[in-house]
Amino acid sequence: MREIKEREDTTAEVQGMRVIRGGNQRQESRTGRCLAFAEAARQLGMAVRGQELVLPSFRSPPREVGRRRTLARHDDGSVTVSVMVRNRVWEAVLADMIEGVVAANQMDGIDAEVLRDQLWEALEGESALREVA
Repeated sequence: MREIKEREDTTAEVQGMRVIRGGNQRQESRTGRCLAFAEAARQLGMAVRGQELVLPSFRSPPREVGRRRTLARHDDGSVTVSVMVRNRVWEAVLADMIEGVVAANQMDGIDAEVLRDQLWEALEGESALREVA
């Protein structure tokens, strides 16, 4: 078995190969946010199904540089909501996802308020609502 010599910067060398272990919180944070984003999209989808509403697909980040949220309507009637996840407060990301569902369904007034409340309730207490560092 090869001996691995650890260095202070949490890297190790094995016969010329550099191995990075632990301490990579930035990557773990991104992965956690991606998983939480997917979970939130799943929860919103479950809340919308069966209501004769458009269920948009979600992606991140938006293709337009500098935008936090975009909505694209496609020829086949589908809608894609793109949300910036990186370097944002998690609740703002969730709010953008919810607003994307409302906008995809072209709702306003009391109908939009009721839908927003339903979508927040769908996220409440679920893993999608937890703040991801």
